[in-house]
Amino acid sequence: MIHKILPSLAQAVADVPDGATIMIGGFGTAGLPNELTEALIDQGARDLVVVNNNAGNGETGLAALIKAKRVRKIICSFPRQVDSHHFDAQYRAGTLELELVPQGNLAERIRAAGAGIGAFYTPTGHGTPLADGKETRVINGRAYVLEYPIHADFAFIKAERGDRWGNLTYRMTARNFGPIMAMAAKVTVATVHEVVALGELDPEAVVTPGLFVQRVVAIPRQATQAGGFKEVA
Repeated sequence: MIHKILPSLAQAVADVPDGATIMIGGFGTAGLPNELTEALIDQGARDLVVVNNNAGNGETGLAALIKAKRVRKIICSFPRQVDSHHFDAQYRAGTLELELVPQGNLAERIRAAGAGIGAFYTPTGHGTPLADGKETRVINGRAYVLEYPIHADFAFIKAERGDRWGNLTYRMTARNFGPIMAMAAKVTVATVHEVVALGELDPEAVVTPGLFVQRVVAIPRQATQAGGFKEVA
């Protein structure tokens, strides 16, 4: 019987090895699987390559992973924000490598990995330092740069609902990079706020089929100081 629900975050990340490439979903603070990232800190893996839209915010999630000096390299589009001080300090010190990728290229490189595309041409970045050392080509009078897919050993993503087969739905913009990252990784680990019975998810509403998900962990919503619940995207 297919049953991908795991009892704990620790079990879900237990086999992440040193040197792994990990895709972490999220756009800004929306859809960040912080619980998985913080479980990885406790697990102890280091020398990691992380793929994310940003380079961590504040003191939690990816920022905490960087602070713990577990990340060797980050591949992202927006590394510097007002609260990305842990990335900034390590990058300036030369202890953290950065591969800067325009956001559209980042999404397409991840999607290409999941789709089995060997490489693709894009005009984005041509004529800038981001194209240095890369193959270029003129197609129909326009200059393009050859880009390669980004594959990962693991993808950490946050969904809204899931079943024991790993089928997932998302909450609004928390979806962002989750679906394509799930397709581009060897092992996809998803957190959900609700586990439902098989057949309860409308097949037309399933965004990420269970084929692309290996592990699912249920997590509670975060309580606010006012005693209610915060809608964690």
